[in-house]
Amino acid sequence: MGKVIAIANQKGGVGKTTTAINLAASLAALEFRTLIIDADPQANSTSGLGFNPQEMENSIYECMVEQARTSEIILQTDFPNLNLLPSHIDLVGAEIEMINLKNREHRMKDAIAEVRDDYDFIIIDCSPSLGLITINSLTAADSVIIPVQCEYFALEGLGKLLNTITIIQSRLNTNLIIEGILLTMYDLRLRLSNQVVTEVTNHFESLVFNTIIPRNVRISEAPSFGIPVMAQDSDSKGAVSYLNLAREILTKNGLLSSDRVN
Repeated sequence: MGKVIAIANQKGGVGKTTTAINLAASLAALEFRTLIIDADPQANSTSGLGFNPQEMENSIYECMVEQARTSEIILQTDFPNLNLLPSHIDLVGAEIEMINLKNREHRMKDAIAEVRDDYDFIIIDCSPSLGLITINSLTAADSVIIPVQCEYFALEGLGKLLNTITIIQSRLNTNLIIEGILLTMYDLRLRLSNQVVTEVTNHFESLVFNTIIPRNVRISEAPSFGIPVMAQDSDSKGAVSYLNLAREILTKNGLLSSDRVN
């Protein structure tokens, strides 16, 4: 049964989608069957993997609202071992449409259940909010990765997210754990970046990943080509960092073996 990891932070611009795409691609490159679920109405993970969201006839919306078969909507990307459950702007209305539905917080979990055994990892790219779609994502997940950018307002809103996670752990998903806090957009030249790293590490200690994602031109450019950064430049600092993150997660989950990752 595949492990489901949500990438969540209600603060925008912290690297959720970048992390979802490139972590998923890195796991796939290490020969782990990986599905990325685009649970954001902006559909950036969908476009970032080379698909036009406007041309999607079906998406995660149909799975959650209409209970369409997930296996029939999943798309094969151009990258081995990496599939996509796309998003669409229609997802904006899903929260309203699901308000009166039975078990509305479990709609994504039910959608994933059909295909969970087909993958080693399922990565959910959450929207920048703490609405019903994100609650669905956290209810469906085994763990959550929280990207935190190395900038001035790094910890802004983090307490609210952690409180939401605690509520979900107590009411909807008792097995949910924090996989780790991921520091992103790190610039070695900036004193502020180093201060944020120190502050977050001192406060959250072992919850913080050893891997830190740097600011990198290749990471910024890759989405415009509809590819992960490793497909554009596998030797770039960005690609190497996300590959190291994947290895760190595999090690943490007891899945690291030399014959699969070297």
